[in-house]
Amino acid sequence: MQIPEGYLFTDEHEWARQEDDGTITIGISWHAQDLLGDIVYVELPEEGEAVDAGEEFGVVESVKAASDLYSPVSGKVVEVNHGLDDAPESVNEGPYKQGWMIRVEPSDVTELEELMDPEEYASFVSQE
Repeated sequence: MQIPEGYLFTDEHEWARQEDDGTITIGISWHAQDLLGDIVYVELPEEGEAVDAGEEFGVVESVKAASDLYSPVSGKVVEVNHGLDDAPESVNEGPYKQGWMIRVEPSDVTELEELMDPEEYASFVSQE
């Protein structure tokens, strides 16, 4: 399992990456999409909505199951990947690239310190 550098992870398998403009891009890990199987629908919040760290912000549905999505950070949703409306399979094809879900303007960037780095996440996944 290839885990890219610069990404941080939750124990619910969401990732967060801080962008140059300070926003946080959020998606699910390769491991999560692999467990879910073929993703057929993604429900995401609207731009302008608030999200809270550790709280649900959406749902991803696959041919196997539906799974809640949990935000790694608190803040305001500033962008939603509307491409997933017509192509939810993008999450399977590239969960770290075109399969991103939302971008958040964080209210407390120090929340990122609570997340796992790639090495910690790889160890966490191997123990599941």
